[in-house]
Amino acid sequence: MTVRKKYRTTDPARRNKCQAIIVKAYNGVLVLTDILLLILKILCHICGSVYKFFVSAEEKKVFDEIVLITGTGHGIGKELAIRYASLGATVVCLSLNEQRNEETIEKIKMMGLNAAYAYKCDVSKREEVFEVAGKIKREVGDVTILINNAGIMPCHVFLDHTTEEIKRVFDVNVLAHFWMLQAFLPGMIENNYGHIVALSSVAGLFSLPNVVPYCASKFAVRGLMEGISEELRLSTKGKSLIKFTTIYPYIVDTGFCKKPRIKFPYFMPMVPLQLAVSHIIRAQRRDYREYSVPSFWQSIHAVMRILPYEALCSLIDFIDFGVEADN
Repeated sequence: MTVRKKYRTTDPARRNKCQAIIVKAYNGVLVLTDILLLILKILCHICGSVYKFFVSAEEKKVFDEIVLITGTGHGIGKELAIRYASLGATVVCLSLNEQRNEETIEKIKMMGLNAAYAYKCDVSKREEVFEVAGKIKREVGDVTILINNAGIMPCHVFLDHTTEEIKRVFDVNVLAHFWMLQAFLPGMIENNYGHIVALSSVAGLFSLPNVVPYCASKFAVRGLMEGISEELRLSTKGKSLIKFTTIYPYIVDTGFCKKPRIKFPYFMPMVPLQLAVSHIIRAQRRDYREYSVPSFWQSIHAVMRILPYEALCSLIDFIDFGVEADN
Protein backbone atom coordinates (compact mmCIF):
# COMPACT_ATOMS: atom_id res chain seq x y z
CA MET A 1 0.00 0.00 0.00
CA THR A 2 1.42 3.33 -1.06
CA VAL A 3 1.15 6.10 1.47
CA ARG A 4 0.84 9.62 -0.02
CA LYS A 5 2.38 12.31 2.07
CA LYS A 6 0.93 15.77 2.29
CA TYR A 7 3.36 18.61 2.09
CA ARG A 8 2.75 22.08 3.48
CA THR A 9 4.60 25.18 2.42
CA THR A 10 6.74 26.21 5.31
CA ASP A 11 8.61 28.94 3.44
CA PRO A 12 7.27 32.29 4.85
CA ALA A 13 8.28 34.23 1.74
CA ARG A 14 6.35 31.91 -0.53
CA ARG A 15 3.32 32.00 1.77
CA ASN A 16 3.37 35.84 1.87
CA LYS A 17 3.61 35.94 -1.90
CA CYS A 18 0.51 33.74 -2.23
CA GLN A 19 -1.39 35.93 0.22
CA ALA A 20 -0.36 39.07 -1.68
CA ILE A 21 -1.65 37.56 -4.93
CA ILE A 22 -4.98 36.72 -3.30
CA VAL A 23 -5.29 40.24 -1.86
CA LYS A 24 -4.49 41.82 -5.24
CA ALA A 25 -7.04 39.61 -6.98
CA TYR A 26 -9.66 40.50 -4.36
CA ASN A 27 -8.94 44.22 -4.67
CA GLY A 28 -9.06 43.91 -8.44
CA VAL A 29 -12.52 42.35 -8.24
CA LEU A 30 -13.67 45.18 -5.95
CA VAL A 31 -12.36 47.84 -8.33
CA LEU A 32 -13.94 46.12 -11.31
CA THR A 33 -17.26 45.89 -9.44
CA ASP A 34 -17.09 49.60 -8.57
CA ILE A 35 -16.35 50.49 -12.21
CA LEU A 36 -19.28 48.40 -13.44
CA LEU A 37 -21.59 50.02 -10.87
CA LEU A 38 -20.34 53.47 -11.93
CA ILE A 39 -21.02 52.70 -15.59
CA LEU A 40 -24.49 51.47 -14.67
CA LYS A 41 -25.22 54.64 -12.68
CA ILE A 42 -23.98 56.86 -15.51
CA LEU A 43 -26.15 55.02 -18.05
CA CYS A 44 -29.18 55.34 -15.74
CA HIS A 45 -28.60 59.09 -15.31
CA ILE A 46 -28.13 59.55 -19.07
CA CYS A 47 -31.42 57.73 -19.71
CA GLY A 48 -33.07 59.90 -17.09
CA SER A 49 -31.73 63.07 -18.73
CA VAL A 50 -32.92 61.93 -22.17
CA TYR A 51 -36.35 61.24 -20.70
CA LYS A 52 -36.48 64.68 -19.09
CA PHE A 53 -35.40 66.26 -22.39
CA PHE A 54 -38.44 64.85 -24.18
CA VAL A 55 -40.86 64.85 -21.23
CA SER A 56 -40.81 68.20 -19.44
CA ALA A 57 -40.76 68.07 -15.66
CA GLU A 58 -43.82 69.34 -13.85
CA GLU A 59 -43.37 72.89 -12.63
CA LYS A 60 -43.35 73.31 -8.86
CA LYS A 61 -45.92 75.58 -7.29
CA VAL A 62 -44.54 78.75 -5.72
CA PHE A 63 -47.72 79.65 -3.89
CA ASP A 64 -46.87 80.67 -0.30
CA GLU A 65 -43.12 80.62 -1.01
CA ILE A 66 -41.13 83.64 0.20
CA VAL A 67 -39.10 84.80 -2.79
CA LEU A 68 -36.29 87.31 -2.26
CA ILE A 69 -34.99 89.03 -5.39
CA THR A 70 -32.09 91.48 -5.60
CA GLY A 71 -31.95 94.32 -8.10
CA THR A 72 -35.73 94.77 -8.31
CA GLY A 73 -35.67 98.46 -9.19
CA HIS A 74 -35.72 97.76 -12.93
CA GLY A 75 -35.26 95.20 -15.68
CA ILE A 76 -35.19 91.48 -14.98
CA GLY A 77 -35.40 91.88 -11.20
CA LYS A 78 -38.51 94.05 -11.38
CA GLU A 79 -40.28 91.73 -13.81
CA LEU A 80 -39.35 88.67 -11.74
CA ALA A 81 -40.90 90.27 -8.66
CA ILE A 82 -44.14 91.06 -10.50
CA ARG A 83 -44.34 87.59 -12.05
CA TYR A 84 -43.67 85.69 -8.81
CA ALA A 85 -46.24 87.84 -7.00
CA SER A 86 -48.80 86.97 -9.69
CA LEU A 87 -48.06 83.28 -9.06
CA GLY A 88 -49.04 83.66 -5.41
CA ALA A 89 -45.60 84.00 -3.84
CA THR A 90 -44.70 86.50 -1.14
CA VAL A 91 -42.10 88.73 -2.76
CA VAL A 92 -39.26 90.52 -0.98
CA CYS A 93 -37.59 93.18 -3.15
CA LEU A 94 -34.05 94.39 -2.48
CA SER A 95 -32.61 97.35 -4.33
CA LEU A 96 -30.22 100.22 -3.72
CA ASN A 97 -32.62 102.55 -5.54
CA GLU A 98 -35.36 103.03 -2.95
CA GLN A 99 -37.70 105.01 -5.21
CA ARG A 100 -37.66 102.49 -8.06
CA ASN A 101 -38.04 99.65 -5.60
CA GLU A 102 -41.18 101.24 -4.16
CA GLU A 103 -42.51 101.65 -7.71
CA THR A 104 -42.12 97.90 -8.20
CA ILE A 105 -44.09 97.25 -5.01
CA GLU A 106 -46.81 99.70 -6.06
CA LYS A 107 -47.17 97.98 -9.41
CA ILE A 108 -47.63 94.65 -7.63
CA LYS A 109 -50.24 96.14 -5.31
CA MET A 110 -52.09 97.66 -8.26
CA MET A 111 -52.64 94.05 -9.41
CA GLY A 112 -54.52 93.39 -6.17
CA LEU A 113 -51.57 91.59 -4.58
CA ASN A 114 -50.40 92.71 -1.16
CA ALA A 115 -47.75 90.12 -0.27
CA ALA A 116 -44.82 92.28 -1.38
CA TYR A 117 -42.13 94.00 0.70
CA ALA A 118 -39.42 96.49 -0.26
CA TYR A 119 -36.08 96.96 1.48
CA LYS A 120 -33.27 99.31 0.56
CA CYS A 121 -29.96 97.46 0.58
CA ASP A 122 -26.53 97.71 -1.00
CA VAL A 123 -25.97 93.98 -1.47
CA SER A 124 -22.24 94.54 -1.98
CA LYS A 125 -21.93 95.49 1.71
CA ARG A 126 -22.02 92.51 4.05
CA GLU A 127 -23.14 94.50 7.10
CA GLU A 128 -26.17 95.89 5.27
CA VAL A 129 -27.11 92.46 3.94
CA PHE A 130 -27.10 90.89 7.41
CA GLU A 131 -29.00 93.82 8.92
CA VAL A 132 -31.72 93.58 6.25
CA ALA A 133 -31.76 89.77 6.55
CA GLY A 134 -32.65 90.12 10.23
CA LYS A 135 -35.51 92.51 9.42
CA ILE A 136 -36.85 90.20 6.73
CA LYS A 137 -36.86 87.21 9.08
CA ARG A 138 -38.73 89.18 11.74
CA GLU A 139 -41.18 90.96 9.45
CA VAL A 140 -41.77 88.43 6.65
CA GLY A 141 -40.37 85.02 7.60
CA ASP A 142 -37.79 82.55 6.31
CA VAL A 143 -36.81 83.11 2.68
CA THR A 144 -37.36 79.92 0.68
CA ILE A 145 -36.32 81.10 -2.79
CA LEU A 146 -33.34 83.44 -3.17
CA ILE A 147 -32.68 85.00 -6.58
CA ASN A 148 -29.35 86.83 -6.85
CA ASN A 149 -30.01 89.08 -9.81
CA ALA A 150 -28.32 92.44 -9.10
CA GLY A 151 -25.41 93.27 -11.37
CA ILE A 152 -23.56 96.01 -13.22
CA MET A 153 -21.79 95.99 -16.59
CA PRO A 154 -19.46 98.86 -17.45
CA CYS A 155 -18.31 98.54 -21.07
CA HIS A 156 -14.74 99.62 -21.77
CA VAL A 157 -11.57 98.27 -23.29
CA PHE A 158 -9.85 96.43 -20.44
CA LEU A 159 -7.08 99.00 -19.86
CA ASP A 160 -9.66 101.81 -19.71
CA HIS A 161 -11.37 100.29 -16.65
CA THR A 162 -10.50 102.16 -13.49
CA THR A 163 -9.42 100.34 -10.34
CA GLU A 164 -12.55 101.40 -8.50
CA GLU A 165 -14.75 100.31 -11.40
CA ILE A 166 -13.25 96.81 -11.44
CA LYS A 167 -13.64 96.50 -7.68
CA ARG A 168 -17.26 97.64 -7.90
CA VAL A 169 -18.01 95.02 -10.59
CA PHE A 170 -16.78 92.24 -8.32
CA ASP A 171 -18.41 93.71 -5.22
CA VAL A 172 -21.86 93.76 -6.87
CA ASN A 173 -21.63 90.83 -9.29
CA VAL A 174 -19.73 88.33 -7.11
CA LEU A 175 -19.22 89.24 -3.46
CA ALA A 176 -22.89 90.17 -3.07
CA HIS A 177 -23.71 86.52 -3.88
CA PHE A 178 -21.42 85.42 -1.04
CA TRP A 179 -23.03 87.78 1.48
CA MET A 180 -26.56 86.78 0.45
CA LEU A 181 -25.69 83.11 0.71
CA GLN A 182 -24.09 83.58 4.12
CA ALA A 183 -27.18 85.42 5.31
CA PHE A 184 -29.94 83.15 3.97
CA LEU A 185 -28.45 79.71 3.27
CA PRO A 186 -28.11 78.72 6.98
CA GLY A 187 -31.89 79.04 7.43
CA MET A 188 -32.47 76.87 4.37
CA ILE A 189 -30.03 74.27 5.68
CA GLU A 190 -31.76 74.26 9.05
CA ASN A 191 -35.14 73.64 7.39
CA ASN A 192 -33.61 71.44 4.67
CA TYR A 193 -35.67 73.37 2.16
CA GLY A 194 -34.99 76.15 -0.30
CA HIS A 195 -33.85 77.17 -3.75
CA ILE A 196 -30.93 79.41 -4.77
CA VAL A 197 -31.03 81.02 -8.21
CA ALA A 198 -28.07 82.98 -9.57
CA LEU A 199 -28.13 85.16 -12.67
CA SER A 200 -24.86 84.63 -14.49
CA SER A 201 -24.75 85.47 -18.22
CA VAL A 202 -23.84 84.06 -21.60
CA ALA A 203 -20.71 86.08 -20.83
CA GLY A 204 -20.17 83.49 -18.08
CA LEU A 205 -19.88 80.86 -20.83
CA PHE A 206 -18.01 82.85 -23.49
CA SER A 207 -15.54 85.64 -22.78
CA LEU A 208 -16.21 88.85 -24.69
CA PRO A 209 -14.11 91.95 -25.39
CA ASN A 210 -15.01 95.34 -23.86
CA VAL A 211 -16.56 93.67 -20.79
CA VAL A 212 -13.62 91.66 -19.43
CA PRO A 213 -14.27 92.35 -15.70
CA TYR A 214 -17.97 91.60 -16.22
CA CYS A 215 -17.16 88.29 -17.93
CA ALA A 216 -14.75 87.34 -15.16
CA SER A 217 -17.40 88.11 -12.54
CA LYS A 218 -19.99 85.96 -14.32
CA PHE A 219 -17.53 83.07 -14.63
CA ALA A 220 -17.01 83.46 -10.88
CA VAL A 221 -20.76 83.18 -10.22
CA ARG A 222 -20.79 79.96 -12.20
CA GLY A 223 -17.91 78.56 -10.13
CA LEU A 224 -19.52 79.67 -6.88
CA MET A 225 -22.80 77.92 -7.66
CA GLU A 226 -21.10 74.71 -8.76
CA GLY A 227 -18.86 74.71 -5.69
CA ILE A 228 -21.49 75.47 -3.04
CA SER A 229 -23.99 72.94 -4.43
CA GLU A 230 -21.35 70.21 -4.52
CA GLU A 231 -20.12 71.05 -1.03
CA LEU A 232 -23.66 70.82 0.32
CA ARG A 233 -24.28 67.53 -1.49
CA LEU A 234 -21.17 65.93 -0.02
CA SER A 235 -21.61 67.34 3.50
CA THR A 236 -25.16 65.97 3.70
CA LYS A 237 -24.34 62.72 1.83
CA GLY A 238 -26.89 63.60 -0.82
CA LYS A 239 -29.73 64.24 1.65
CA SER A 240 -30.01 67.99 1.10
CA LEU A 241 -33.27 69.13 -0.50
CA ILE A 242 -31.93 72.60 -1.32
CA LYS A 243 -31.86 73.27 -5.06
CA PHE A 244 -29.43 75.41 -7.07
CA THR A 245 -30.05 76.97 -10.48
CA THR A 246 -27.61 79.06 -12.53
CA ILE A 247 -29.05 81.10 -15.41
CA TYR A 248 -27.07 82.26 -18.46
CA PRO A 249 -29.13 84.90 -20.29
CA TYR A 250 -28.17 86.17 -23.74
CA ILE A 251 -28.58 89.92 -24.33
CA VAL A 252 -31.95 90.81 -22.77
CA ASP A 253 -33.76 93.87 -24.08
CA THR A 254 -33.80 95.92 -20.87
CA GLY A 255 -31.50 98.81 -21.79
CA PHE A 256 -28.83 97.27 -19.54
CA CYS A 257 -26.62 96.67 -22.57
CA LYS A 258 -26.13 100.10 -24.15
CA LYS A 259 -24.41 99.16 -27.41
CA PRO A 260 -25.08 95.54 -28.38
CA ARG A 261 -23.31 94.18 -31.46
CA ILE A 262 -25.26 91.44 -33.26
CA LYS A 263 -24.16 90.23 -36.68
CA PHE A 264 -27.28 88.15 -37.35
CA PRO A 265 -30.16 90.01 -35.65
CA TYR A 266 -32.77 87.84 -37.37
CA PHE A 267 -31.32 84.58 -35.99
CA MET A 268 -29.85 85.97 -32.76
CA PRO A 269 -32.09 88.87 -31.69
CA MET A 270 -32.06 90.33 -28.21
CA VAL A 271 -34.31 88.38 -25.87
CA PRO A 272 -37.54 90.21 -24.93
CA LEU A 273 -37.73 90.88 -21.21
CA GLN A 274 -41.00 89.00 -20.71
CA LEU A 275 -39.66 85.92 -22.49
CA ALA A 276 -36.40 85.93 -20.52
CA VAL A 277 -38.26 86.10 -17.20
CA SER A 278 -40.58 83.27 -18.27
CA HIS A 279 -37.54 81.09 -18.97
CA ILE A 280 -35.90 81.96 -15.65
CA ILE A 281 -39.00 81.13 -13.62
CA ARG A 282 -39.58 77.93 -15.57
CA ALA A 283 -35.98 76.84 -14.91
CA GLN A 284 -36.42 77.45 -11.19
CA ARG A 285 -39.77 75.68 -11.00
CA ARG A 286 -38.38 72.66 -12.87
CA ASP A 287 -35.22 72.48 -10.71
CA TYR A 288 -32.79 72.88 -13.62
CA ARG A 289 -29.20 73.12 -12.37
CA GLU A 290 -28.15 75.25 -15.35
CA TYR A 291 -30.15 76.95 -18.04
CA SER A 292 -29.28 79.39 -20.80
CA VAL A 293 -31.72 81.84 -22.35
CA PRO A 294 -32.27 80.86 -25.15
CA SER A 295 -31.48 77.22 -24.30
CA PHE A 296 -29.30 76.55 -27.36
CA TRP A 297 -26.40 78.58 -25.94
CA GLN A 298 -25.40 75.76 -23.62
CA SER A 299 -25.18 73.37 -26.58
CA ILE A 300 -23.10 75.88 -28.53
CA HIS A 301 -20.84 76.27 -25.50
CA ALA A 302 -20.37 72.48 -25.21
CA VAL A 303 -19.41 72.20 -28.89
CA MET A 304 -17.09 75.20 -28.80
CA ARG A 305 -15.08 73.84 -25.85
CA ILE A 306 -14.04 70.70 -27.74
CA LEU A 307 -12.85 72.60 -30.83
CA PRO A 308 -9.19 73.47 -31.45
CA TYR A 309 -8.39 77.06 -30.50
CA GLU A 310 -8.04 78.22 -34.10
CA ALA A 311 -11.40 76.68 -35.04
CA LEU A 312 -12.94 78.28 -31.97
CA CYS A 313 -11.65 81.69 -33.07
CA SER A 314 -13.12 81.17 -36.54
CA LEU A 315 -16.51 80.31 -35.07
CA ILE A 316 -16.41 83.33 -32.73
CA ASP A 317 -15.53 85.61 -35.65
CA PHE A 318 -18.44 84.19 -37.64
CA ILE A 319 -21.02 84.56 -34.85
CA ASP A 320 -19.62 87.99 -33.93
CA PHE A 321 -21.85 89.12 -31.08
CA GLY A 322 -20.98 91.21 -28.07
CA VAL A 323 -21.02 94.82 -26.93
CA GLU A 324 -19.26 97.93 -28.10
CA ALA A 325 -17.17 99.97 -25.70
CA ASP A 326 -18.76 103.11 -24.26
CA ASN A 327 -17.16 106.35 -25.39
